[in-house]
Amino acid sequence: MSIMKTNMLVRSLSTSSAAAQLIKPPVQVFGLEGRYASALYSAASKSKSLDAVEKELTQFQQSIKTDAKLKEFIINPTLKRSLKVDALKHLTSKTSLSANTGNLLGLMAENGRLDKLEAVINAFKVMMAAHRGEVTCEVITAKPLDVGQKQSLEAALKKFLKGNETLQLTAKVDPTLMGGMIVSIGDRYVDMSVASKVKKYTELISAAV
Repeated sequence: MSIMKTNMLVRSLSTSSAAAQLIKPPVQVFGLEGRYASALYSAASKSKSLDAVEKELTQFQQSIKTDAKLKEFIINPTLKRSLKVDALKHLTSKTSLSANTGNLLGLMAENGRLDKLEAVINAFKVMMAAHRGEVTCEVITAKPLDVGQKQSLEAALKKFLKGNETLQLTAKVDPTLMGGMIVSIGDRYVDMSVASKVKKYTELISAAV
């Protein structure tokens, strides 16, 4: 991540005259979305509005998914940037969004980066999960896990946690794995899609700790 670029974004998102010293998020997310999310995290930390900003962004993200017109407005590259900036300023005022959230939307519109908004929101969510001590884990299996399998897997995955960290497990099904499993937890990624039994996968994960 470019520290210079991130600091520039911090200054742009700052809602006060305080020095734009970057407050680093608890986890690093790379790429353009990481820079915007890091700058937002820093700005929201200074104004003690992290939770409020996360809630607003989550609601806005849901609105994009359910409102076809809003989605088209966000992703349409033919609309003038100035039009998007003005429209989002009006939206921010009308819906009483916090200054940090409004500044993010306005800055991304001004820079022609609204097509990356959802990625930025997701990156910010990752940072907030880490801020709360949550470790996100995604498990993809060919068939749904039964209660016993899920409990055994959770017990094995919790061995990766430290201190007061908590596990946030999401289970997904992908029949194309043909009996396999893919696990991602924190910055670890384990592809066991060639294996055939969930019990064996759990033992492998436990042995890797």
